Amino acid sequence: MRIVIIGGGAGGLSTASNIRKYDEKSEITVITRDKYIAYSPCAIPYVLCGEVDSFKEIIMHQPEDYLERKISVITQAEVYEVSSENNTVEYRFLNQNSKNSEGYGETLSYDYLVLATGGSPFIPPVEGSDLDGVFKIRTIKDGFKIKEWAEKSQKAIVVGAGLIGLEIAYGLKNMGLEVTVTEMLPQIVPRNLDPAMASIVQEYIENKGINVILGHPVEKITGDKKVTGAIFGEEELKADMVILATGIRPEIKLAQIPGIEIGRWAILVNEKMQTSIPNIYAVGDCVEVIDAITGHNTLSPLGSTAVRQGKIAAKNIAGVEAKFNPVINSMVSKIGDLEFGSVGLTKTGALQNGIKAISGKSRALTKARYYPGAKRIDVKMIINLKGRIIGCQIIAEERVAERVDTMSLAIAKGISCSELANMEFSYAPPVSMVIDPIILAAEDACIKLKRFNKSK
Repeated sequence: MRIVIIGGGAGGLSTASNIRKYDEKSEITVITRDKYIAYSPCAIPYVLCGEVDSFKEIIMHQPEDYLERKISVITQAEVYEVSSENNTVEYRFLNQNSKNSEGYGETLSYDYLVLATGGSPFIPPVEGSDLDGVFKIRTIKDGFKIKEWAEKSQKAIVVGAGLIGLEIAYGLKNMGLEVTVTEMLPQIVPRNLDPAMASIVQEYIENKGINVILGHPVEKITGDKKVTGAIFGEEELKADMVILATGIRPEIKLAQIPGIEIGRWAILVNEKMQTSIPNIYAVGDCVEVIDAITGHNTLSPLGSTAVRQGKIAAKNIAGVEAKFNPVINSMVSKIGDLEFGSVGLTKTGALQNGIKAISGKSRALTKARYYPGAKRIDVKMIINLKGRIIGCQIIAEERVAERVDTMSLAIAKGISCSELANMEFSYAPPVSMVIDPIILAAEDACIKLKRFNKSK
């Protein structure tokens, strides 16, 4: 059996490695545009800020490592044709840019094809986005360029205050630059945090010396050949470099060639990760998934999602039946000493989806109040009018990820705030309060729900 995988990111390589676990004989070929493989794009900001020594450290495997598992990885190559009738793909190496070049096209046959094409950075349609000193951020190659330019710069503007935008901004600040983060919406991290929780993170990064401008899209990037600044509303900021952290768009071009069904944003797949063409699968940022809470299609551009999808696709290709569960988009980030994470819907997101919601809150400590080193922790829990937990946001300087994971389990299992409030949690003064902040938020949500029901 011949299996071709297009894309060498988390989804593509996860699919390849997991197929090999169940199938020792099939011929597996991965084709990727990248020179480097098996690295985490999420780690790029932590190289910039110096918490990881070098980009070399975040590259976990080389193509030769996969050859040992009988997986062929073709790097710096681009697939430009997919034929579902002939079960073939055609690709070219990126240094061969003319169809008339000798040896231009290479053809591979497949029994199964996996599209793991990921997403491309969204570049706002503004004047000056092509100037020298303007960067997108997606690949390790982008990281190399940003670091090299930043080392000879003094001022930077980061456009976009999502996770990657904030992480990059902090990295550049740690490199000694004067940094401004801008966001067209009225809050930072709008996808993952409600406004009041976002303001806690904003206060932290501002105290670290990062300027924040909200409610203004970038209107123009100024400069002749090289960037000199950017205009936001009536304000012009001077800068030596501009980072466009304005999100990604699913790469669906190859899927459209053979007529694979596309949804609102990305490739449509079933619970086996199978597209509308039965022997073509798709995983990662290029696919739409089901939101476990709303039941609607959504995007889940997370490395953890891509890896899980790769496992499911691999099992089904290898003949082991498996299903991908709807997502709740659990995430966590760390900027300096501050950790923040969320899972499920924000209250804003719930209302946007027509779900009436109530929120419970707690502000407590990560350890017993008398124990040295106790840190403030903020928890916001979202419940629907039946009391079921549908979202949670947590901010602290320690132990956020494990609490977000706890809430992921609670949401996935359909637990109510009253059930969570009565659950048993561990306790020891050096590591926890006698009543966990999660429990306190659940209790607050239950009280508010009772008040709401009485007022009806």
